[in-house]
Amino acid sequence: MLHFFNKKPYLKDLIPHGHLDFHSHLLPGIDDGAKTIDDTRHLIAALREMGVERFIVTPHIMKNVWENSEQKILDNLAQTQQSLLRNGIDIPIRAAAEYLMDGSFVQHFREHPLLTVKDNYVLVEMSYLNPPIQLYNILFDLQVAGYKPILAHPERYLFYHANFSEYEKLKNAGCVFQINLLSTVGYYGPEVADVAKKLLSRGMIDFAGSDVHHKNHVAGFSKRVTLSDPKPLAEALEHNKLFWW
Repeated sequence: MLHFFNKKPYLKDLIPHGHLDFHSHLLPGIDDGAKTIDDTRHLIAALREMGVERFIVTPHIMKNVWENSEQKILDNLAQTQQSLLRNGIDIPIRAAAEYLMDGSFVQHFREHPLLTVKDNYVLVEMSYLNPPIQLYNILFDLQVAGYKPILAHPERYLFYHANFSEYEKLKNAGCVFQINLLSTVGYYGPEVADVAKKLLSRGMIDFAGSDVHHKNHVAGFSKRVTLSDPKPLAEALEHNKLFWW
């Protein structure tokens, strides 16, 4: 009977009231997230029900895939805010971007101011196939340009799973880490869940994000976390307050 009294919590129950989520794909029709404004309203309503009260949306900027510009994102945000208000939804919402670190990224941030999460914090990601050849040069140049890299979902990069020391190397290179909340319920598979647990248990996760794209992601928040100790995740969620405005 002991296991009955030690059930792991549901992910949605770990989200603090008044939470700020700074990684999501809620803007309609701009990337692989929400397709329509109806999708946006549904996703926002579901996240608000769980305790999220403030949003920093982060559409992809990915050359040859999602050819977004900073201005295109801001224009979409303005239109989305107007539509939400017309439907009686008044929420604090800002836009940043999730930038793919590829061969064109350095030129991009040298020529264009980046959409940051707040101040100089910028959300970056890698390909799921392999890291960029010049990864550490990119991270160095990004910081020389005045930005602080938040590496999105480090637990999802399978090429690092067999070489955990690479995570320490990324930390030493100036990255802070943002875990995907759904990684902790096994949404992306058991291997990703195990690495998420290891990163959390070693105190390597700085922030947490929903990375919500669609209703299946929202449904995943009703699953129990796989973590033996949810405290490091709760602390990462609290750290999101750094980006309050």
